[in-house]
Amino acid sequence: MYEIFGPNGLIAKVHPEYEHRPGQIEMADAVLRAFEQKHHLIVEAGTGTGKTLAYLVPAIAAACGSGARVVISTGTKNLQEQLMDKDIPFLQGLLPAKFRAAVMKGRNNYACLHRIKRAETAPMLEGLEQIDQFDEVFRWVTKTETGDRAELSNLPENLPFWRHIDARSDTCLGQKCADFEPCFLTRMRQRAIDADVVVVNHHLFFADLALRNGAYGAVLPDYAAVILDEAHQIEDVASEYFGVQVSTYQIDDLLRDVSYLKLENHEAEKELARICARIERFADAFWISFREGRGLEGRFALIPQGSAPTVTDVADADLDVREPQAKMPALPHHAFDNALNRLETTLAALKDAPADAENIVRRTRQLRFDVSVIIKGDDKKFVYWIERRGRGIFLRASSIDVSSLLQDKLFERVPTVILTSATLSSAGNFNFIRERLGLDEGEEMIAESIFDFRNQAVLYLPPHMPDPRSPQWGRAAADEVIKILTATEGRAFVLSTSLSGMNQLYEQVASQTDYPCFVQGSASKAALLRTFRSTPNAVLFATSSFWQGVDVRGEQLSCVIIDKLPFAVPSDPIVAARQRHIEEQGGSSFCEYRVPQGIIVLKQGVGGVIRSTSDRGVLAVLDPRLRTKMYGQSFLQSLPPCRITSNVDDLAGFFTLESAVTA
Repeated sequence: MYEIFGPNGLIAKVHPEYEHRPGQIEMADAVLRAFEQKHHLIVEAGTGTGKTLAYLVPAIAAACGSGARVVISTGTKNLQEQLMDKDIPFLQGLLPAKFRAAVMKGRNNYACLHRIKRAETAPMLEGLEQIDQFDEVFRWVTKTETGDRAELSNLPENLPFWRHIDARSDTCLGQKCADFEPCFLTRMRQRAIDADVVVVNHHLFFADLALRNGAYGAVLPDYAAVILDEAHQIEDVASEYFGVQVSTYQIDDLLRDVSYLKLENHEAEKELARICARIERFADAFWISFREGRGLEGRFALIPQGSAPTVTDVADADLDVREPQAKMPALPHHAFDNALNRLETTLAALKDAPADAENIVRRTRQLRFDVSVIIKGDDKKFVYWIERRGRGIFLRASSIDVSSLLQDKLFERVPTVILTSATLSSAGNFNFIRERLGLDEGEEMIAESIFDFRNQAVLYLPPHMPDPRSPQWGRAAADEVIKILTATEGRAFVLSTSLSGMNQLYEQVASQTDYPCFVQGSASKAALLRTFRSTPNAVLFATSSFWQGVDVRGEQLSCVIIDKLPFAVPSDPIVAARQRHIEEQGGSSFCEYRVPQGIIVLKQGVGGVIRSTSDRGVLAVLDPRLRTKMYGQSFLQSLPPCRITSNVDDLAGFFTLESAVTA
């Protein structure tokens, strides 16, 4: 590894911006050791370590040396694209060993040839605009090599009809499909089988892990090792896939696909139409009962009829600790189940039925099971909840504790699992992340950043701030933001822990500062970042989606302001269920879950301040609990070592010094 990453190594000879990073070599050695000795590794690689190359090089060495495939799973599709478009091509031109790499995204990113052909004659488009858009998609399908939705850059990001033509698993006909050989998924999987390194994202990885023994679930080829980048996201993603879901879209799609069946038996067609009408009547009444219960979008816990509301004990971290809940309505479950059963048996009895009919039978059987699980709601290992997103309603049962599942399905079956992120430790150790993910054994290390935080960064803690739960908080926070922006001349992210907090700060600050202000939601994330980068002295108000994975180098982003400590939202049903589970085991959910989880999220926000050795920046945290509460010390001790001040005038002096040094 030293011959590659050292000051006179291969990378230094060809990379114009190369910087020698001792932590990068230490991490690369540890990763290579984990591959060779077949053990697990958890490594926190601070900002500026160069962790991507530090795990890629030993992964390539291991794959080429043993012939065993390595999977790299990332937190976002953007990071996937960075690996495939930048880092891997760079190493393919640099390293003497020749290797092949392939990228795999979630199935709904790809077009389904069978469904597109069927859609030509199906009534699914609304308006002339969608007809033109579908024509463009149809022309694209005849030319594209990958079938990846990302290639349709000229079309809107959310095509209304895309879900009717994508390659999702529940509608897949598998090898019985007439388009199986030219299928984009078949070709994608073949490229992955031929590759030494396969790059996926967490959603695809855990969807595959949860369904690897299913007939249509496994997508990834077999692998001997996996690297999970942005590993702090794993618990939430795994919880989503180790569970069941029923949605309005799922039932609508099922009924639509039944109507598309081409049957020679007209009596069977009439019978299916009658059955579908019964299912549709039930579904309408079912979903309406939820809409009437609560009109707001968001997540709400599902509780059986007659159950009393619960309250989650979250110490003094938040004001509103009640869980928003939706009562499970009185359901004609048996009637619905009978209707679905009738659909299943009618289709299964058809002679010479098309392959689509077999697919619908499988989906109907699974739907009956999932509805039964959610309505029954009696497994204490799961939390049952409802989510409203736009026109869609989703009923979910999610695993509360994924540690034992990950132990069984991942850590005990895969010889080498590498967990890495810029933020995995809390209070200087990995106890929290190990316990949440079920990683009992494995090497651990912290690869130190090369940045000189003591000279490059300053932490500003306002001297007189009210409690974040008090009525005076909003105005006081806005006043502090204005003072900070004046000192830093804008050039800032203002990050809030909630949409309401973000909007309140934006409304109060934007009209009282001369710097151009932008707010999340006014444009796409990519467009906002482009505008921010190109606008001098800009200020961007945003929430959690801008806390990580955002890279703005140089003085354009010189300050990150965080309004409150980023504790997990106590009203979220999954968070509340995890806390109850810890309390029932005799632990303290606040100390064992909310504080360490909040520390990791805060460290993610801090990562945007310093992105290179020449950057200088200010981190401002408006929450007084960093100083007034005992747990505040745990937060402070987990942050990079930098100078702390409560004098806002020091911030202007900090940048004045920078200008003097530059001059």
